[in-house]
Amino acid sequence: MYRVKNLDLASKGKDMIEWAERNMPVLMRIRKEFEETKPLTGVRVGAVLHVTKETAVLARTLLAGGAEVWLAASNPLSTQDEVAAALATEGIRVFAWRGESDDEYFWCIERIASSNPDIVVDDGGDLHVFLHEKAPDTAEKVLGGTEETTTGVMRLKALESSGMLKYPVIAVNDSKTKYLFDNRYGTGQSTLDGIMRATNVLIAGKIVVVAGYGWVGRGIAIRARGLGARVIVTEVDPVKALEAVMDGFDVMPMSEAAKVGDIFITATGNIDVIRVEHVLTMKDGAILANAGHFNVEISVLDIENIAVSKRTIRNNVNEYLLPNGKRVYLLAEGRLVNLVAAEGHPSEVMDLSFANQALAIKYLVENRGKIVNRVHRLPEEIDYAIARLKLRSMGIEIDSLTEKQLEYLKSWK
Repeated sequence: MYRVKNLDLASKGKDMIEWAERNMPVLMRIRKEFEETKPLTGVRVGAVLHVTKETAVLARTLLAGGAEVWLAASNPLSTQDEVAAALATEGIRVFAWRGESDDEYFWCIERIASSNPDIVVDDGGDLHVFLHEKAPDTAEKVLGGTEETTTGVMRLKALESSGMLKYPVIAVNDSKTKYLFDNRYGTGQSTLDGIMRATNVLIAGKIVVVAGYGWVGRGIAIRARGLGARVIVTEVDPVKALEAVMDGFDVMPMSEAAKVGDIFITATGNIDVIRVEHVLTMKDGAILANAGHFNVEISVLDIENIAVSKRTIRNNVNEYLLPNGKRVYLLAEGRLVNLVAAEGHPSEVMDLSFANQALAIKYLVENRGKIVNRVHRLPEEIDYAIARLKLRSMGIEIDSLTEKQLEYLKSWK
């Protein structure tokens, strides 16, 4: 049971997955353990994730642990069709193809919801929200869920605060081995990679405006500066703004940054970060890209409403001619530029993120019925175990505290 673009792409997809496996040693070690212990036997996992080669390594790992896996895409443009085809030949119920319409996107999510999953794995919260809004009876039977990204965690915490959350959720995004690495180093590199693949512009010497200085924004700003850009940060949080200043970046409102920026990258998780009034003051040739989960941070509809004309000038590059005669270039339709115009995060960093996912699923299964319906962090000991495994895979050893040091840290004297 599957729906993919072309099953003939499976051979190429298997090669892609094998390449990812070579660069994901922690998850492969977990897979070996899962193969031996089968901790997920009889468990149906319903997942809505970016269907990439890295996600395939996670899906194979869950399958090795005894799970039945159902998978759909968490973005209409992020699916690697070769990977989806490969998974469909391996017994995974996959419903994903690049270029889904909005209706098709939610049709695929409905397929996952209708499988009656025991565990719900999500990236962005669309599956969690669908279950709570459209299939509450199914949601009542879910043992627990996980959430991969900041946007999804925000939505789930809103569900929790309203008293509507129907099952416990592990906020994988809040694990240190996730947000300190995936959000910062993964998004930092892959966002710039997507922009460069789409445009082939030189980053050095450009003024890059980064909207938001959370872990994603930090990573993008650092990588842009490393490529020779002059970086401006816009923020609404005074503490994060102060941190950006102390890190050596210029900080100003978007209304001022819009006048001088060459490349704009949104990374806030909020709507309407770049609006029409900003676009109308931009330089001729300004480039707009989004690194947030949903295509709402750049007001695309408003730009289309005022544009005199629109054309696709390169793959993933739409040119808008504005009433003032200037042109702006929107990348990836305002969706996640790193996954639409490139391949998403490098496998090495997703090794950490998906190790968290695999162990969070195992934790939920082992503790079924014992966890209250709230948004939780993965236990710290699991987080630290993942970090140790990653260090070991890199050939790095670290110190341990002596008994005397441990006693010293415990003493109030």
